[in-house]
This record gives sequence, C-alpha cells and structure tokens, in this order.
Amino acid sequence: MTHIGFVGATGLMGHGIAKNLVTKGFPLSYVLRRPSERVADLAAAGAVEAASYADLGGTCDVVVLCVTSSADVEAVVTGGLLTAPREGLVIIDTSTSEPSSTLRLAAEAAAQGVRYVDAPLTLGPAEAEAGTLNVIVGADDDLFEEVRPVIEAFAGFIVRPGGLGAGHTLKLLNNFVVFALASSLAEAFAVAAKSGLDPQSVEDILGVSSMNCTLLHNMAKALRGDYTGMRFQLDNARKDLRYYTRLAGENSVVAPVGAGVHETLAIASALGYGGESVPSMVKAQAQLNGVEIAARVRE
Repeated sequence: MTHIGFVGATGLMGHGIAKNLVTKGFPLSYVLRRPSERVADLAAAGAVEAASYADLGGTCDVVVLCVTSSADVEAVVTGGLLTAPREGLVIIDTSTSEPSSTLRLAAEAAAQGVRYVDAPLTLGPAEAEAGTLNVIVGADDDLFEEVRPVIEAFAGFIVRPGGLGAGHTLKLLNNFVVFALASSLAEAFAVAAKSGLDPQSVEDILGVSSMNCTLLHNMAKALRGDYTGMRFQLDNARKDLRYYTRLAGENSVVAPVGAGVHETLAIASALGYGGESVPSMVKAQAQLNGVEIAARVRE
C-alpha cells in the first residue's frame, strides 16, 4: 500500500483529508508544524509522527500538502521534502497556491526525480471530514492514474482541467467568482440598509431568481447575526484574490473586478476583520457606512 506523508494534518481541511487517508488503509506519516491535540484520532487510527519534512520526502511514496499559502508550500518543499527525496516521490499540493510558484517548484522537483501534482480543493471542512471534497487536479494522464486512489480517498468529485498548474489556475478562478459574489452581497446589504430597506429583502428577491444559491443564503445569515455561513478566513480570501490578480496580470488580462474584490477584502482586513470568516464583510460594510445591517423583525 502506498505510504503517504502529510503536511497540514491539524488544519480545517487537512485534518479531514488525513483522517480519510488513514482510515481507508493508507499508511500515514505526518509532520506537525506546531504541537496540537488535533492529531489524536489520526494516531489512534495508526498514523505516526515523522521527525521532519526531509524524513517524509525520504521515506514516503506520496506527500500531500494542505497548507495556507505558496510561501508555506515553498518552505516545505525546498526546505525539506527535496533534501534527499525517495526515488519516484510524488508531491500532491492541495493548497490554494500560485500557478507560477507551482510550476517553479515542480521544475526544481523534477531535477531530483520528484513528480508534482496540483490538486486544490473546493467545499469546506465538513466535506473534508466526510471525504467528499471537490478536487481540481493538474497532472498528465499517467501520473493522474498513479495517484488516483490517493485522491479518491478524500474526493467526492474530481475535475481535471489540464496538466500541471491547471488545478491551481482553476481554483483561483473559482475563488475569484465566489468572493466577488460575497463582496457584492455585503455591499448590497449596506445600500439596502442605507436606503431604508430591510436588507433581508435582498435575499428575498435573489432567492427566487437565477441567483438562488447556497452562497446567497450563507452570506445572508449575517443579517441575523450568524457569521459562520462560510468557514473561510477573510485574510485567506484576500490572499487568494491577490494570487488571482497576479495571475491575470501574468496573462495580460485587464481585471478591474478582481482588483475591486481584492480591495474590498483588504479594507475589511484593515478594519480588523481579517481573522474572522468571509461573511464579516457585512460588519465591515456596516462600519464603513455608519449603518446597522440587520434583518428587521417580521411579524
């Protein structure tokens, strides 16, 4: 059975992925970036802690990364996994990373006989725990077939947009659209409140139109004081939009909407909401516009 190394097993997404891998029979080793009790169930299922990233790279067949940023991925790959890698090692990066960084790291890895797959995720922690994530895989056909059993252990749906780098590219497009809609809704709620309307009416009308979707209702929960509709940190969204606008620039695409969404997230972060979830953009709009944004009591 393929021996899996894992980096990020204590994260909101990483824990569920690691749990599914070990409970579905894969020998699993993990490195803790910081001490945590969150791996107790993994250890109980048979996972073992490795001494270092270099140890994972030298002993595992596949190493799965689920960390926050490209900088984190680069530190793990160049700062450990490629120290003395096992022959035939495959690195699967499920993080939301910059495609340019992915291609650069893959070239460094290839020089040492290490292969690279980008496989970012959509959906959230609940789906990670259930093993039903959407996984966007960038890899050639042969390599994909080799790692398919590993990915299928935590995937409910797999999308293959192309070769190396295509996964991270499509993930950034996905996140741009998601956060553009979230930003638009927060702004619309503010304009509704400022105009004397019940902000709830925005959800009411969109909910009976082609805009009816889970994201609409999750953002609208903020009108009722519930900011947990999206378990995605606002500063991570800001990071993803920064990656998206750079990607657009690298491809000479004029992206005014992307720039605006990034600015909206940056303002919310500057106001102190960066560590909160994305629906806290509603709080930021309320503060910016000096208005209460809340659903009115209805009889």
